Amino acid sequence: MKEHQYLERVKAYLQQLQDNICHSLEGIDGEAQFLEDSWVREQGGGGRSRVLKNGGVIEQGGVNYSHVFGEAMPASATAHRPELAGRSFNACGVSLVIHPHNPNIPTSHANVRFFIAEKPGEDPVWWFGGGFDLTPFYPVEEDVEHWHRTARAACLPFGEHYYQEYKEWCDKYFFLPHRNETRGVGGLFFDDLNTNPNGELDFEHAFGLMKSIGNHYTPAYLPIIERRKDMPFSEQQRQFQLYRRGRYVEFNLVYDRGTLFGLQTGGRTESILMSMPPLARWEYMYEPEEGSAEARLQAFLKPRDWL
Repeated sequence: MKEHQYLERVKAYLQQLQDNICHSLEGIDGEAQFLEDSWVREQGGGGRSRVLKNGGVIEQGGVNYSHVFGEAMPASATAHRPELAGRSFNACGVSLVIHPHNPNIPTSHANVRFFIAEKPGEDPVWWFGGGFDLTPFYPVEEDVEHWHRTARAACLPFGEHYYQEYKEWCDKYFFLPHRNETRGVGGLFFDDLNTNPNGELDFEHAFGLMKSIGNHYTPAYLPIIERRKDMPFSEQQRQFQLYRRGRYVEFNLVYDRGTLFGLQTGGRTESILMSMPPLARWEYMYEPEEGSAEARLQAFLKPRDWL
């Protein structure tokens, strides 16, 4: 079946992507290395989790590869596509979150994934999803513009419309309604991709776009780390970073579909919650001082055209 040939190609790419990203992040960190542990899912599949802790630049980061399969799609995967309920599934992906120590370096997240949903007597349904997004604490417009230029460059060879569409989707997805703010300054988010711009099923086009987005994560992020990693910071800035990390926790535990998918499919809990920051804090009714660098962040937490 051609869909399972697709799966093998995607898995090979994702494992190489995990290797490439880990190698690049180790290089810019300069001190620590990712530690890997492989895991097996009782219901089918498994993965390899890689975590770097207490590095020269990265306080904690994880880059996970997984391939899981089962007899029924979980609720998180069928909530917006109820017609897929009851189908068996294969799902593979790379997901990562990097929490730097220096508050001047934004947190970053990326994910690329592939699904196949099958039902006897019907054609398999397959699609790609993923993206990357940036969460600064002390944002610099130069950094945000670079991030979005790189996101646009990832999409442009595949169609003029993809960057703007996926940028807007990212702004809507990474949004905390109870705070009325975005999680950060966005980037790209896409799902259900299996066609070309003409609306025709096209694996090569969709796979190519997914690969381009995965491959552009490090060119988007590493130059920002390089510019900010040696900047001095105060204890006040560190405490503000920990406070804002609390927002990251709120989103991941309340709204993130990837977290729900992992938990609902019986995935490895430690790997699923790897996205959590190593330290975070909450403060009742916190209000930054008017005109301060901390107050300036709020202007960035709303959708904006960065290009």
